[in-house]
Amino acid sequence: MLGRNTDSRTIEVYDTHVERYQQLAASLPDKASLDRFICHLRPAAKLLDLGCGTGIYASVLRDKGFDVTAVDASPEMVRVARKIFNIDAQCRSFDDLDERSAYDGIWANFSLLHAPRAALGEHLLAIHTALRPAGLFHISLKLGSGEKRDALGRFYSYYSTDEIKVLLDNGGFDLVKEDQGSGTGLAGTLEKFITILARRR
Repeated sequence: MLGRNTDSRTIEVYDTHVERYQQLAASLPDKASLDRFICHLRPAAKLLDLGCGTGIYASVLRDKGFDVTAVDASPEMVRVARKIFNIDAQCRSFDDLDERSAYDGIWANFSLLHAPRAALGEHLLAIHTALRPAGLFHISLKLGSGEKRDALGRFYSYYSTDEIKVLLDNGGFDLVKEDQGSGTGLAGTLEKFITILARRR
């Protein structure tokens, strides 16, 4: 069952294009962000990959010795994560995050951008609650304004740099590192993005 803030059309797109998505992800396009995330973690830290896709980043974290929980709202993504990377991924949405002080770090790589803008504050609160004190949080979002669907029909929320920083500050997070860039994803459109590493205050 999809969460109340989960867009069914977006999930259908990922289910349909899972193989193409896996081909794009195989090159680890966000490896620099992942390496930085890893450098700030203690050994054997307990982590959550929130929106794990086909599980490639979760597999890297697991192979580095971390205790990784991986979740995604796409059943096909979960199936591939289990099959290719032997990740015990779970089919869960952002709305299902209800743990308290359970994780040392949460990796949300280009996943929360599929949540409605009105719901992001709620999700950040759930992430703050799920993290242990000084827990690490990685988030990547597309830069811009408003909400729209891409050429494939996926729902996206866009944010300015100032907006996301205010949301994180209000949500109880302190900025560790910020990067901006541009890239071409599954839909073939070049778009700007922001990646932020933060800590639970």
